[in-house]
Amino acid sequence: MSTEGKKGFDTLRIHAGYEPKEHLGSVQVPIYQTTAFDIGSPERAERLVHFEEVGLLYSRIGNPTVAALEQRVAALDGGVAAVAVASGMAALSYALLAAGEGGRVIAAARIYGGTYDGYRKVYPALGVEIDLIDDVNDLEALEGLIRPDTRAIVIESISNPINIVADIQAIADVAHSHGIPLIVDNTLATPYLLRPIEYGADIVVYSATKALSGHGSIIGGLIVEAPKRFNWLGGRHPQFAKPVYTFGNRNVVETFPDFPFSARVRTHYLAILGASLSPFDAYLILQGIETLSERLHRQSASALAIAEYLAKHPRVEWVSHPLLPESPYRQLAKQYLPKGVGGIFSFGYKGDGKENYRFLNALKLFSYHANLGDARSLIINSPHTTHHELTPEELKATGVVPETLRLSIGLEDVADLIADLEQAFAKAVDTVN
Repeated sequence: MSTEGKKGFDTLRIHAGYEPKEHLGSVQVPIYQTTAFDIGSPERAERLVHFEEVGLLYSRIGNPTVAALEQRVAALDGGVAAVAVASGMAALSYALLAAGEGGRVIAAARIYGGTYDGYRKVYPALGVEIDLIDDVNDLEALEGLIRPDTRAIVIESISNPINIVADIQAIADVAHSHGIPLIVDNTLATPYLLRPIEYGADIVVYSATKALSGHGSIIGGLIVEAPKRFNWLGGRHPQFAKPVYTFGNRNVVETFPDFPFSARVRTHYLAILGASLSPFDAYLILQGIETLSERLHRQSASALAIAEYLAKHPRVEWVSHPLLPESPYRQLAKQYLPKGVGGIFSFGYKGDGKENYRFLNALKLFSYHANLGDARSLIINSPHTTHHELTPEELKATGVVPETLRLSIGLEDVADLIADLEQAFAKAVDTVN
């Protein structure tokens, strides 16, 4: 549980969740590379397993290195608690299952392809029906999808890969008026650019693989819980009211009143399904977070400059950057993301598929990777990679058209990146001629 005060963001990203004197004075968070922790006595074991005492048993459900990461990210987001897991997909899955168990979830359709595929194929088989909404900012359509068994609404703050900016406060108001929690995937923005809890989000999830760690070195995810605000015993979530034997036949809200969602994710999903984050990966994420502000500030500025260059290029059909004058999300971006919208955006290449491939193959600085948020600049043709599992109809539903190329702008000199794009455009056209 986060106990940080009112310290500034840049102080928290360096210090939150860790006290050196509690770890033999180590300045850096140590890597506790251990499977289990000495319990000491059978009496203490009884207290630990019945949650009468807080302590460590087994690294699958709790580890000091991972705990430092959880507390730091909770502090950065203004949350009360967090659970770190082995991937961003695990974070989204555990949050969705914990909130939606036995009911329905309304989810944004214009999202990452793997998530969309899971909505169609996986979560319904696990007992959570998904109702997709094309435009998350269409509040009337959102209201129309709410049913008696709707358990949650799930959106992305900035969508991947076409950069829809969600009107989080308005969506949260609709959700809360019906006793429904709002889950926000804040992966592209990170808490540096946007803290969804301040606008009504109840749960925030991250793929820490991306900009949060920022160096393309780990796979990880986090689930952050807002301070006590949402009433999980309001009637739509019977799973939170059920007595649990290991809690002394109390429900999870009675046992963990300050962070019932995080506790249920940890004890019910992480403990059983086991997508645990390793201590070493937690350490690498903590290292990345220490430079989060500088990285995102630079990447946001560089991405906007490159988007402005592409918007004027004759070989470009369209550019999806939210801060361009023609973007329908410009006002929302200014409202929610005054420090910038990050380094991720897409554009449409004007030309056939073969010319598109020639352009990609001609790039020298941009790496052809499926990751994003890296210190390196990356490019990918989303319809054929990150969204490859989707049918043509499903691609249309997600807003990913055939010519889509997604850019993830890194920390290189922006002039060099523009020059690389320019020479690749020239080579692709020259080959045609």
